[in-house]
Amino acid sequence: MKPHAEITEVWPRDGRVRLVGHIHGHPAEGKWRLLLTRRSHAEQRLDYPAQVKGDRFEGELPVADLAAATDTAEAEIEAGAGAEAVVGAGVGVGVEEWDIHLTDGEVELRAGRRLDDIHGKKKIMVFPEQRVRGIGVRPYYTVKDNLSLECRTGASI
Repeated sequence: MKPHAEITEVWPRDGRVRLVGHIHGHPAEGKWRLLLTRRSHAEQRLDYPAQVKGDRFEGELPVADLAAATDTAEAEIEAGAGAEAVVGAGVGVGVEEWDIHLTDGEVELRAGRRLDDIHGKKKIMVFPEQRVRGIGVRPYYTVKDNLSLECRTGASI
């Protein structure tokens, strides 16, 4: 199994998403950070400190930062530059997805949950949405059991 950031806890509340887990398959020395990469524009990144003790890590990210970045994406959509946005049923709902990694500056470990033998988490584990300035932010597991964030403008998720 590839080295990755094994997620054990996801706490979306109080305007933050708190993540707890273990570094799997890679030495945990040095300073680590949570890294969010906007899937449609990989050059757009947000990063936050992560505390590491042994192989255990913990970090949190403010939902307002994602909402601000999604506001920028929404402006691009309105200007015609955001063809990657999903428009749902003609309602004009834009979706931006952010992939989560743990990085020490040299390696980026994808955050996910693979060691629990539960496959298909995307349909099983559903996290609550937090709304900031009309934008809904929600963690979710992908079809590969990686953890990502969905930011949706318009209607609730």
